[in-house]
Amino acid sequence: MSSPDLIRVLIADDHPVFRFGLRALLQGEPDVEVVGEATTGLEAVKMALERQPDVVLMDLNMPELNGIEATRRIRNENPNITVLVLTMFDDDTVFSAMRAGARGYLLKGAEGEETLRAVRAVANGEAIFSPTIADRIMHYFAHAPSHPSLAAFPELTEREREVLTLIAQGLTNQAIAARLVLSEKTVRNHVSNIFSKLQVADRAEAIIRARDAGLDRP
Repeated sequence: MSSPDLIRVLIADDHPVFRFGLRALLQGEPDVEVVGEATTGLEAVKMALERQPDVVLMDLNMPELNGIEATRRIRNENPNITVLVLTMFDDDTVFSAMRAGARGYLLKGAEGEETLRAVRAVANGEAIFSPTIADRIMHYFAHAPSHPSLAAFPELTEREREVLTLIAQGLTNQAIAARLVLSEKTVRNHVSNIFSKLQVADRAEAIIRARDAGLDRP
């Protein structure tokens, strides 16, 4: 039976080498117990609800279900489980993760001691972010847009928001490329990123989300 002082951790990542290194790091700590390893988003949700860890170390890019949606499902089912995101994404994805209920956001390049400090911090109820991510959050709130449609999708870059606005206005990729003086391939990449960040399946769903936020209005 586990000691009540142990921090019970579930690792959710689809890369075996990264899981191995993380498990080795955690198992070397007397106050940490690894209770399982999930390799897909759906498995992460299932194992988290079955094993009730204190902390889930969540990758964002996983098969079956992305880490943001997995975080949302875990937190909706059991708010006592804390999620610490461990990812390669050094971008505005942090805002989606926070809205889903993540307590921290750490980049995979972090040193072992930084990772351990983050695990202990979120287990104790603190919020923690990699320095570059903390700077991004501070900048966002220091320059928070006053227009409600701009505030609606903080996870998008300025260019992605421009593209989404034109999508909501009914423009094709070709027309968007001409309007913004971009190649169609670049526009397709932006559209793909928008779909991924907003977690929408297709253009129609993206248009509905954007219009609900008022992005189709001039």
